Amino acid sequence: MSTLPSNEGGKQPPSVYTVMLILSMVFLLIAVISMWIELNRWAPDYFRTRQAQPQVQLLVTPEQFA
Repeated sequence: MSTLPSNEGGKQPPSVYTVMLILSMVFLLIAVISMWIELNRWAPDYFRTRQAQPQVQLLVTPEQFA
């Protein structure tokens, strides 16, 4: 008789580490979605930079031409 586990019983239940990995992935996904919602709530035009074009006026004095 062998001391190695057999494959006759079907799949093994997930280990504690596998469950912790899955839970951490779920919680990180929830955190990313929450941060995206908060970004859109507090700064909806954060990535729209067309409105932030600088307005520059050039002043030329007569001394600059000499």
